[in-house]
Amino acid sequence: MLSDFTHDHDGERLSGVYGGEPSGVTAVLLHGAGTGSKERLLPLAREFVAQGCRAVAFDFSGHGESTGKLGELSLRRRFEQALSVIEAHAGPDAPLVLVGFSMSGQTVADLARHYGDRVVSLGLCAPAVYAAEAWNEPFGNGNGRFSGIIRRPDSWREAPALDALRAYGGRAVLAVPGTDEVIPPAVTEAVQEALAARAQYTRFDLPDASHRLGLWFREHGDERRKFVTAVLTGLDDRGWTATRTWVAERLGPGRPVTGSRLLSGGWSSQMRRLTLDDGTNLVQRTFVKPFFRHHGPGLLNREASVLALLAEQDSVPAPGLVAVDATAEHCDHPTLLMSALPGRVRVDEDDLDRRLDLLAAQLVRVHGVVPAEQPRTYQAWTSPERVRAPDGPPWERAVDVIRRDPPPYEGRFLHRDFHPGNVLFEGTGPGLRITGVVDWVETSWGPADLDVAHCSTALALLHGPAYGLGFRDRYEAQGGHGLADGPDHLYWRLLDALHYCPDAAGLSGPWRDLGRTDLTPGVLAKRLEAYVDGLLRRYA
Repeated sequence: MLSDFTHDHDGERLSGVYGGEPSGVTAVLLHGAGTGSKERLLPLAREFVAQGCRAVAFDFSGHGESTGKLGELSLRRRFEQALSVIEAHAGPDAPLVLVGFSMSGQTVADLARHYGDRVVSLGLCAPAVYAAEAWNEPFGNGNGRFSGIIRRPDSWREAPALDALRAYGGRAVLAVPGTDEVIPPAVTEAVQEALAARAQYTRFDLPDASHRLGLWFREHGDERRKFVTAVLTGLDDRGWTATRTWVAERLGPGRPVTGSRLLSGGWSSQMRRLTLDDGTNLVQRTFVKPFFRHHGPGLLNREASVLALLAEQDSVPAPGLVAVDATAEHCDHPTLLMSALPGRVRVDEDDLDRRLDLLAAQLVRVHGVVPAEQPRTYQAWTSPERVRAPDGPPWERAVDVIRRDPPPYEGRFLHRDFHPGNVLFEGTGPGLRITGVVDWVETSWGPADLDVAHCSTALALLHGPAYGLGFRDRYEAQGGHGLADGPDHLYWRLLDALHYCPDAAGLSGPWRDLGRTDLTPGVLAKRLEAYVDGLLRRYA
């Protein structure tokens, strides 16, 4: 089923195997570092062939049966060797499936960037990514510059490979062992976050496995077959076959989707604008991240019911519900389809005071909604035990404030995630207006203070502490009432703000995508601390 080959590149003779027909999809399997080789990947290669692919695997120089010295290999040379083998042994212009283990996670990302849309699926198995400065460095004997770079704490956080994975929009499967003694959990989570930005992403957990997943798949045929099947799901539509079929069925005959564009600013889900042949625009929300996929039934059914409620409200411009598949019974992931609203998210500094007054007035109208059926009671997003605040004041004081039972409150209809990223604007100057309020998956029943608190935290991070501290005044000036006083109001404000400790930058990814590249982790950390200190001074 598999045939041997040798391939000469840059003075080295690379040993490889291939199988399957040269036409159609080609799966390229790349082993990890150290003692890794193609040998442990042969059963996986045979499985790809059995499922209708051409498969190619080879030993990087200094590994297995290839010539060369391991110490002279580098990430750059790995990429160049893989590129050369693919050009020689993959089908001409064939769609590519790239499967990489450990260090080859970096190589897969490099190849995905190089080949672009030719890559239809990725299989990343306990992958590693590296700082840009490590790319050209020879691996050496373990004590050289390469080792020094990769051992530096958090050197991987700005890895270009993460940007490449974030830009990738096809099928992607991340295989995660239950125990990984090599790859830090933070690296795995960063890879997952990157893949969930655009890809049709699936996490493939192997709770009984350890880091060497090539060996695991060699010995566990059922998991090997399931992994290959997952990687090859829906390749004709870059992984989205089921979802696209469901959308077409819900729209009915004669209303084809002619365009699809990923929208910026999403964090919990992927948002796409779909254009129909008659010019109608719809928005498709898809939960891809494992946490949100797990909670998809509750979240999307809640949003669907809220959109149906708000369709009868003139005071809150919300999308219209088209269809929902909350359990992914028909789609690749939990999905909701709704109408598209005019306008855009504004996180810039222009017309800021006018925008904040409009935000406050709109929030007052949200709190005025009287539903026939009360939504679920709010859920706190942090607690004194879960806060990971920095040492020293004002953090200890802030945590002490929320170390109590919640204050009594008058219940109201809450958006629960109301902030500038979920509000659409149109026009400028006197013509500026709100055209939509979106993202109703967290709708709850609770104190108006919570919505005011959440928007205030976002404003403090986006525009500076003074804007967060002053949002209550704007809310009340627009007719809002029922907010608590003094320490009780402080409780709700800090319950929200402390949710973002110590990594306020985690909130700002969508804002940076919208152009706010000035919101660095350092800037956000300083703003959050100044905001918390200001709250303590004003309300304690």
